[in-house]
Amino acid sequence: MSGVSESIVPSQSSRGTKRKWVPEEDAALVSCMVDLHNIGTFNADTGFKAGYLNELEKMLEKALPNAMLKARPNIESRIRLLKRDWSIVYDMLNGQNNSGFGWDDHRQVIVAEDAVWDSYLKSHKEAGQFKHRSFPYYDQLTAI
Repeated sequence: MSGVSESIVPSQSSRGTKRKWVPEEDAALVSCMVDLHNIGTFNADTGFKAGYLNELEKMLEKALPNAMLKARPNIESRIRLLKRDWSIVYDMLNGQNNSGFGWDDHRQVIVAEDAVWDSYLKSHKEAGQFKHRSFPYYDQLTAI
C-alpha cells in the first residue's frame, strides 16, 4: 500500500498548484512578450523560437521580483490562455460573416447589438465571456 500513497502524493502536489494571475502580472507578461518580439532574437515565422519561455521568466523576474513566475508551468499556461482569448476576440472582429461586432478602444471591449451577440453565441459559446469583459491586451498581442 505504501507504493500507492507515494505515487499519489507527487501527482497531487504538481496538479494542485493552480496560480491566480493578477492584472499587474498579465500586463507585465504581455509587455515582456512585446519587448521580446521587438528585440527579435527569439522571433520565428509562427511565433517565438525555443528558449523564449526562459527568457520571459528572466524578464518577469526583473519586472516583478516577488511574483516567482516560472517558465513552466506558469508562463507557458498563461500564454496559452492569452492566445486562446486573443483568438476568440480576433475571430469576432475579423472572422467571416461576423459583421456587427466592433471594438471600443477606450474600454477595450467588443461592442455589438444584443441580437448580434445572441446569434453569435449560439455557435460560439466560448465568446460569451467577452460580452461584459474587457480584453486590454488585444492590440499588443495582435502586434506580436
